[in-house]
Amino acid sequence: MNSTRHYLRQWRENPVREILAGSVATFALIPEVIAFSFTAGVDPAVGLYASFVISIVIAIFGGRPAMISAAAGSVALVVAPLVQEHGVQYLFAAGLLAGMFQIVFGFARLATLMRYVSRSVRTGFVNALAILIFAAQLPHILAAGLTGYAVIAAGLAIIYLAPRLTTTIPAPLICVVALTALCSALGIDIPRVADLGRLPEGLPAFALPDVPLGLDLLNIIFLPALAIAMVGLLESLMTAGVVDDETGTPSDKNMEARGLGLANVAASLFGGIAGCGMIGQTVSNVKYGGRGRLSTMAAGGVLLLLMVALGDIVGQVPVAALVAIMIMVSIDTLDWGSLRRLRGTPALSNLVMLATVAMTLVSHNLSLGVLVGVLMSGVFFAAKVARMQSVRRNGDVYTVAGQVFFASADAFTEAFDPIDHDGPVVIDLTNATLWDISALSALDKVKARFAQHGLDVTIRGLDTAIPTPR
Repeated sequence: MNSTRHYLRQWRENPVREILAGSVATFALIPEVIAFSFTAGVDPAVGLYASFVISIVIAIFGGRPAMISAAAGSVALVVAPLVQEHGVQYLFAAGLLAGMFQIVFGFARLATLMRYVSRSVRTGFVNALAILIFAAQLPHILAAGLTGYAVIAAGLAIIYLAPRLTTTIPAPLICVVALTALCSALGIDIPRVADLGRLPEGLPAFALPDVPLGLDLLNIIFLPALAIAMVGLLESLMTAGVVDDETGTPSDKNMEARGLGLANVAASLFGGIAGCGMIGQTVSNVKYGGRGRLSTMAAGGVLLLLMVALGDIVGQVPVAALVAIMIMVSIDTLDWGSLRRLRGTPALSNLVMLATVAMTLVSHNLSLGVLVGVLMSGVFFAAKVARMQSVRRNGDVYTVAGQVFFASADAFTEAFDPIDHDGPVVIDLTNATLWDISALSALDKVKARFAQHGLDVTIRGLDTAIPTPR
């Protein structure tokens, strides 16, 4: 009963604020979704339809209120070769299978593995994404010309000065309306949203992917679908973690995995590309007051309303206004505090953070950057724990303390010397923990070494040294 009451509260709190915050996220979605559609090699309508469907479904079934999910660049990079080689219908089939994978991941509680992603990796993820968001605007900025620069500057001025006059209406919304009206009234000739590609002309329609069923289909889509599922889930869970930190509230990561899977299944059945959490738009939503599920639904609902019912008006929005919003999002996304903390943070943590950023920027793949950061964190952690081991000898008694596992097993073995022993040897493991098969193999190797010299070995505390599975 309490969980139901809590869920309903996530819909009811401050509806006006939620809808306005979600509307801001909508304007932040439009340019990126269109750009990502081109990256994937599909029509912009495919990305925009997906963003609407995903937002509605994830608002209902997701585990992280206020998070914006839509067609995303990381997924677009994964599916581009599939679309190029086999066509858009195979994209829909792969998205359908990827959604099913994510639902299984959620029920298998694989999302709890996110607890093993260190703070340094999360910070690197956020900083890299901020840089990528800004870099995505560079083509528009470089092609803007003097007039475009003036409009971008005016947009940034409105975004940062408008809150001094009112906070009721989000500043980016004021920016879009004011600059659209100004450019139309003065006849300023600069690129508009309509110039970015064909916008949706109606509601998305339900349809099964038009592909031949059979093993050949599975051979084509299995690996792309698995990649979509893993990349999308990773980015969504990383984004959910950022929202957790920003709002000081917890979220259900496994529920989010299941919700994302349902959203991608639905998007694929309505002619859309698979998607995941979008941190830039999510940060924008949270910054302007989005805290509940209504803001997530509003982002998708307003997007469809703008594209279908008000498509002609939206088509007149200057691209420069959207660029100004995305520059603001990139500035707000970057963890400036992490730069100030570089001197006071352990060197290895800084190295992990910077490596995550560097790999992401080089590969333009957030998942690859996170993977490198996680692997480095694991190696550094193992090296640190391996040093938390000691073997002390007192006559024929060896006292072992600390952690024995694959990284410290060799040092453990080398600490025992069969020379200069007159009688039976005792190895006391009371204050030690043997974590894995490498540790047990090292202990067997030590016993064999003493046996070669005719020495008996007594092991104390072995039962307590081996952790009991829970």
